[in-house]
Amino acid sequence: MPRPTLLLHHHPHTINRGERERENPVDSHQPHGGSVAVSPPNLLSPPHFLPDKASFFLKTCSNFPQLKQIHAKIIRHNLANDQLLARHLISVSSSFGETRYASLVFRQLHSPSTFTWNLTIRSLSVNNKPREALLLFVLMLTIHSELDKFTFPFVIKACLADSSLRLGAQVHGLAIKTGLFSDVFLQNTLMDLYFKCRRPDCGRKVFDEMPGRNIVSWTTVLNGLVSNERLDEAEIVFRQMPARNVVSWTAMITAYVKNRRPDEAFQLFRRMQVVDNVKPNEFTLVSMLQASTQLGSLSMGRWVHDYAHKNGFSLDCFLGTALIDMYSKCGSLEDARRVFDVMESKSLATWNSMITSLGVHGMGTRLCLCLRRWKMKKGWSRMLSLLLVFCLLVRTLGM
Repeated sequence: MPRPTLLLHHHPHTINRGERERENPVDSHQPHGGSVAVSPPNLLSPPHFLPDKASFFLKTCSNFPQLKQIHAKIIRHNLANDQLLARHLISVSSSFGETRYASLVFRQLHSPSTFTWNLTIRSLSVNNKPREALLLFVLMLTIHSELDKFTFPFVIKACLADSSLRLGAQVHGLAIKTGLFSDVFLQNTLMDLYFKCRRPDCGRKVFDEMPGRNIVSWTTVLNGLVSNERLDEAEIVFRQMPARNVVSWTAMITAYVKNRRPDEAFQLFRRMQVVDNVKPNEFTLVSMLQASTQLGSLSMGRWVHDYAHKNGFSLDCFLGTALIDMYSKCGSLEDARRVFDVMESKSLATWNSMITSLGVHGMGTRLCLCLRRWKMKKGWSRMLSLLLVFCLLVRTLGM
């Protein structure tokens, strides 16, 4: 049985006629008309609306009203209980964010397969409906006894989104009881739950007992230990990793920065390129800018900026704001202003950083000019930023 995630990532092209013949052998003996592209006004005009024809229309569906038209036609032709069409409908509804409609389609099925249960749980989970996903899982346990290894990961993610550690632990026990806990993807997801719910011992226990680990397993335990301030354990895991990528290197560098060990962060930054030949990403560079700030070293900050420029990094909101913050805290307001001026796109955080820099350096006139520019940007009027500007004006003008 294919993984539910694939259905949503590639919907609905992953469902082909061969799959339909395996799941609905009766339909496979019916004659199939040619699949001819039809414009939206004539979408439902064919007199013989066979399953393959419905599947074709669902593949080309581009909006929710059109989806409802196709669904109405499916119901009129007594195809509402077709499992593959139902999965198409659930998948496309989910992609439009219409989880209530997806749930309606699901409830109309007489006997949903395990695959269809999994898909519906996933659609609710990925659309920020964790409570509904968990309730559906409980219903699945009540009236549908067949679970598989794909059932659990999205249930666990729903537990995390709902901050339901207790239910997550129960799902853990159920996975062991059903003999499905050996799946690496499931184990990685459960580890992530325990670490993010501040249960690092439980997360580490899952990792230590895993018979087979992949790069995601190692990265999950490393990030989990770092986020739970277990730096010594994280260092041991990092040294033991059979393969390290930019995510794991950046996680360790960030851990050193958060623990105010900037020298070690710079040492690791050099090692990642020399030892493993791993190129940093923008998250790595932002951590290095923070390390430069901790050192109070304008020269190191400029070196990181120069590295970013020579290696083709763009001054987006994330990296640009970090540069403004570094230059300001290292005493070079002019460099901060130059970065601000060349940034094509500025976020609220960017404006806040520049305004803060001007206020801290006592540049009242420039602060007011920046404020006027900021007020001209629609959508940036936020109470927090206004309070920040007011406080800085008070400080700058000596009021």
